[in-house]
Amino acid sequence: MALVPLDERPVNVELPIAIAAIAGADLVLPPDELMPDIRVPGQADAIGDWLAEVAPKVDAAVVSVDTLAFGGLIAARTTDDSVVTALSRLDRLRALKATAPDLPIAAVSLVMRATNSYNPQEEPLYWAEVGKELHRLGALHHRDFLVRAKALADDGNAAELQALRDSLDPAVIADFEQRRLRNHQVNLAMLGMAAERSVDPLLITADDTAEYAAGSLEQVWLGQWMTVLPTGGEVLMYPGADEVAAVLVARQLTCLSGVAATFAVACAEDDGLGRIAKYENSSIETAVARQLKASGARLVTDDDAEVLVIHAPDPHRRDFVHDKISFDEVDRLAADKTAKLIARLLGEGRRVALADLRYANGGDPLLVENLIANGLALKLSAYGGWNTAGNSLGSVVAAAAAAQIGRAMGTLDEGAARRMLIHRLLEDYAYQSVARPQLERRLDADYKTRKFEAEGLETSIETNMTAELTTLLHTIAPGATGVTNISFPWHRSFEINFVLTGVSA
Repeated sequence: MALVPLDERPVNVELPIAIAAIAGADLVLPPDELMPDIRVPGQADAIGDWLAEVAPKVDAAVVSVDTLAFGGLIAARTTDDSVVTALSRLDRLRALKATAPDLPIAAVSLVMRATNSYNPQEEPLYWAEVGKELHRLGALHHRDFLVRAKALADDGNAAELQALRDSLDPAVIADFEQRRLRNHQVNLAMLGMAAERSVDPLLITADDTAEYAAGSLEQVWLGQWMTVLPTGGEVLMYPGADEVAAVLVARQLTCLSGVAATFAVACAEDDGLGRIAKYENSSIETAVARQLKASGARLVTDDDAEVLVIHAPDPHRRDFVHDKISFDEVDRLAADKTAKLIARLLGEGRRVALADLRYANGGDPLLVENLIANGLALKLSAYGGWNTAGNSLGSVVAAAAAAQIGRAMGTLDEGAARRMLIHRLLEDYAYQSVARPQLERRLDADYKTRKFEAEGLETSIETNMTAELTTLLHTIAPGATGVTNISFPWHRSFEINFVLTGVSA
C-alpha cells in the first residue's frame, strides 16, 4: 500500500507501518526529503508526483489530504497557499482514480483546530499572544450561530463576542478566519470527491474538539453537506487525527482481503461507555462505533468474538501532561475492575484488545502494573493508552483488526504483533505515564522550561531515557534485550521514537 502520511512523526509513519506488518503487508512512503520537518512544509507538489508514480505498483493507497494539499499538518495551519493551489493539488486524486479506477484510495482530511493555549509551535506565530482568545472567539461564534438559528437561547453571548472582536487586531482575525475558510473549502471539495467515489472512504476528523468551537461549527456545516449530497463513497466525521492513518491501513487490509474483523465490546464500569473523554465531544460508545466502522470492522455479540475492553475515562478528566495525578481508592477500584474483567475473558479463552482510556496522554499505571504482576499484559492482542481516547481507540482497533485479517489470510506476522503490543505498553504506560512526568519535573526544576533548548540537553535526555526505558521494558517483557535509537522528533517530550531489541514472537 502507498501511504501519504499526515507528517513525519512516528505515530503517522511508524505506527501505520507496524499495523500493516502485523497482517504481512508492506507500506511505501514518500522519500524523507519530500516530507515536512516540523514547521518546514513538505513538498506537496512532489508528493503528488510520487503518488502518481507509485500508484500502478501498489494494491491500495491511504492519503492524508493535509499533506497532499499543503505539505503536512502544521503546514495546513501556517502556509499561505491559496485555495486554488490546494484544490489543484487535490485534483491529483481525481486524475489517479481516472487512470486506475480499481485502485482503492482512502483519504483523511482534518478540520483545522484552534487550540486553547498560547503555544505557537504548531500554529501561526501570533498564537503566542492571542491563542486562547482565538479559541474563545470560535466558541462564541459557534454559540452566536446557534442563537441566530434559534437552536440555543440567547444568553448575552453577543456582547462578549463583540468585545472580544474589538480587542483583537483585525489583521489577525482576518488571517485566522481566511485560513479556516480555505481549509473548510478543501473539506467541502473532498466531500465532492467522496460523492463521485474518487476516494472511498473519506474520514473528516478533528483533534482538540470542544462542545462549542470553530471546528465544531464547521462540522455542523460539513454534516449538512454529507446529508444533502447523493450517496457515493462512505464519509465518516469524528474526533481524531494521529491514529487515522493506522485505522485506514486496517480499512484497506479489509478491502483487499475481504475479511472484516469482528469485536464484542466490554467495559467493567456500568456507566463507562457513556462518559465523554477529555478533548472529545461525544461518548465513548459513539467513539467505539465510529472507530470500528472506520477500520472496516464490525461490532458483534458473539460469545467467541475478540473482546475490545474499554478502560473507561476518568470522571475527573485528568491528563498526564497537565495534571500531577495522585491515585485514590476510586482509581484503584476502577483499575481492579478492568483487570478482573480481562482476567476472566482471557480465562474463557477469548482474545482481548485493551483500550486504556482512563487518562489522557498516558496509560493507567494501576491497571497496567496489575496486568504485568498477574502475567496478563503480554496475553493481550493489542493495547493503547496514548494521547486522546480517539488516538488510543483507533490504534488498538487497527492492530487487533490487522491480526484478525492476517490470521484469516494466513499472513499473520506473530513477531510484528508482539513487537507492536510491547512497544505500545512501553510508550503509552512506561514512558508517557511514568518516565515522562519525572522528566518534565526535572526540566521544570533545572531549566524552568520543558523545551530542549540547553546545549547538549536533548542528547543527555536520550541517554538517560534509554536506561530508564530499558529497565521498564524488562518489567514488561523480561525476555526483551533493550531499547535503542531513542529520539524526540519534534525536540520536545511529547513524541518519542525508539527501537526494541530482543523481542520475538
